[in-house]
Formats: sequence, structure tokens, C-alpha cells
Amino acid sequence: MSLYQKTTLKNGTRVIMVPSHDTQACTVLVLFEVGSRYENAKLVGASHFVEHMMFKGTKRRPNTMDISRDLDSVGADYNAFTGKDYTGYYIRLTAAKTELAVDMLHDMLFHSTYAHEECEREREVIKEEINMYEDNPIMHAEELLEELVYKGTLARPIAGTHKTMDGIGRASLLKYRDEHYVPSNMIVAVAGKIGPEVPALLEATFGKVREPKSKPRPFAKSSLRLGGPRLALKYKETEQVQFTLGFPGFPYGHDKMAALSVLSTILGGGMSSRLFTEVRERRGLAYSVRASLSPYQDVGNFAVQAGLTKAKIDEGITVIMKEIGKAVKHGVTAEELTRAKEYIKGKTVLGLEESSALAEFFAKQELLQRKILTPEERLARVDAVTREDVKAVARQVFRTSGLSAALIGPFKDKKRFMKLLHVPS
Repeated sequence: MSLYQKTTLKNGTRVIMVPSHDTQACTVLVLFEVGSRYENAKLVGASHFVEHMMFKGTKRRPNTMDISRDLDSVGADYNAFTGKDYTGYYIRLTAAKTELAVDMLHDMLFHSTYAHEECEREREVIKEEINMYEDNPIMHAEELLEELVYKGTLARPIAGTHKTMDGIGRASLLKYRDEHYVPSNMIVAVAGKIGPEVPALLEATFGKVREPKSKPRPFAKSSLRLGGPRLALKYKETEQVQFTLGFPGFPYGHDKMAALSVLSTILGGGMSSRLFTEVRERRGLAYSVRASLSPYQDVGNFAVQAGLTKAKIDEGITVIMKEIGKAVKHGVTAEELTRAKEYIKGKTVLGLEESSALAEFFAKQELLQRKILTPEERLARVDAVTREDVKAVARQVFRTSGLSAALIGPFKDKKRFMKLLHVPS
């Protein structure tokens, strides 16, 4: 069984250590419970903006080059990411250099200077990133779908908009950062080869961060939009049509998440999945088609994403809806159930080979659920799923009243596609 140790520094920072003796690498990951859903209307995009600014210079390392040079000199992998529920920063390097990773992350996260000229420069960089998302139909279709699926802050784009980026000043950005980047809102995870010096290193750095008297503002709860079907249709001259279909799913830790994960795998989890077989292999209607889950702390969604042939778009959508209907009406076979479980087991084991994946697996659970299941415990829940469980969850999730879809392609007739958006009975 995967072993981990959870401790707390003197200032309240939670620490999770996941040792692995079969590697010479070590990952230090710092997660904060803040993402785009924590922002008010004037600060849309602030979480992502803060993340970018952490790499722009500290008092000891005045600019980006100083930071990257130190990390590149030891061959480290490093990056950061912003979601709707959390923001994370990690450094993966040889275990002999763990002290550098701890010192660097502490320096960046709590001593970045946010120089005015760097803020202005990065603001323009992020605008170009927004342009990139909007010009990429696959990414943009995901954003359009979540705008339809959710009410509230979850419906907003993580990177914000050009307008909101122009409205976020340095002072408000720093205030937002200081409100959320506090010990009680933070997890430090260390995974891989962990030396005996690591606890003292963490206490001497992250353990010295002060907890303010005021508590971080909690996220505003979002709700699911019902009364579907709904369609976001965006005209764009493309050769391949991006189609994304969504249904209400479950939040992190839900007792039916294992069954929904099995269903997602059977429908669109690999090259032998139902959707891949029917849509691509037998009919040649798409290059890619897959199913996925996007859970959050209070809600979630199930999505099917496909890059469909423009000339046969109607047939492609019809086949996808037909496969959804089959799952509701007939469930899945015993053979499909067994294959899906083995697929999930294999992907989980392979995915956790990297120390960075191990760190994120444990840290995200602690951050967002305050409860940790080991990989073995998580897979035991998958093993316990029955055919009846899968059919029941298909009937619960796949309802026309909860259906949302986004389509990007050279089309303007919304009614044409609305006629196709229903779960066959």
C-alpha cells in the first residue's frame, strides 16, 4: 500500500510526504486553495495573474532569468497551474538538490516583488494567452460548455478576459494574493526520494510564514443549470468541427464517482471505447473522441468531446447521442466492466510513476476534500462497482433536461443542431 505521512508545521501549514524508494527524483509541490471561482466580478483572472507573477523576480532573485538559471543549472522541471478550485507550483529535480526546490518555492511564493513594469508586461502576455485559448477550438469549446453547465463563478474563464485583465491593478492583485496565500490555505507535498533533512527545511521556510488574523474568503458556491438542452454555437471557419457535450456530474469524493468513472471509461476512455469504435473506427466521423470528468468541490460535469467531420456533423452528433442512450437503456456488459476496471488500474499505476504525479494525487485530496484515499483505496472503490451501479448512474446523469453542448464550426443555424440534442429513450 502507498504510504504517506501527514504533519503540520508550527504555523498550521499542512505537509504531506510520500516517499518512494525506486527513484532518485524528488518533487516539491505547493498547492493553495484558491482559483478562479474565488474571484469577484472585478478580479476575474486574478488567480491566474498571480501565478504568472510568481516567476518574475524576488528580492534575492530580482528577475525571471535569476530564477530560471538557478533551476536550469540542476536540470529541474518546474511549472505552475491555475484551476478553478486551486493554484499549484512545483519543482521536480534530483533528490540531492531538494533544498534548492524548497528554498526557491518559498522565495517565489512569499518574496516576489511584483514590480510595476513586470505586472504591465505580463498583463499583455496573458491577453495573448486568452487569444490563444479563443483561437484553439478544442480549448474554447470546453470554456463555452462550462458557461452553459454552471451558474456562478465556475462559468467564468480561468484566464479572465481582456476587459478584466485591464481592470486589475497591482495593488488589488497584491491584496488578493495576500488574502489567500496563507498557511491555513496551503499544502506542501514532497514526493519521491525524501531525505531526513526535509522536515527541518520546511519548518525553516514555509513554517515561518505568518497566518493573518483575517481568514481567506471562501468560494461562492455554484449551481448547475437545468431545463436543457442548451447549445452554444460559435461560427468559425474550420475544417474540423469541435463538439462538446456535457451533463451534470458529481463533486470530488462523491460516493458515485467510481461508477461514473467506469462509465466514462467504457464510453470514451480509450481506443476500444464505445464512442471511439462507433464514431471513428466504424464510420470515420472524427479524428478524436473522448469522455472525461471534471469534478469540483461542490458540483461537477461529465463531458464528451469530439473533433467531427464537417460534412457529416449531423451524423456524428446523432451517433454520439445514440451511444449515450444505449448506456441508459441497456447499461454495460460484464466484459466491458472488467476491461474498464483494468484500464483504470493500469492508467492509475502508470500515472503515479512520476514523483510529481504522486505529490499532486495526495495533495489535491487533502486540499479539496480534507480526506485522503491511497491509490489502493481508490482502486478498491472502482473494483466494487457493479453493472447495476453503472446503469443507475447513467440514468441519473444522462438526462436531456441537464444536457448542454458547445459547437464551434462554420454554422449559423442553431435550430438544426438543437433537434439532435436529446437522449434517445
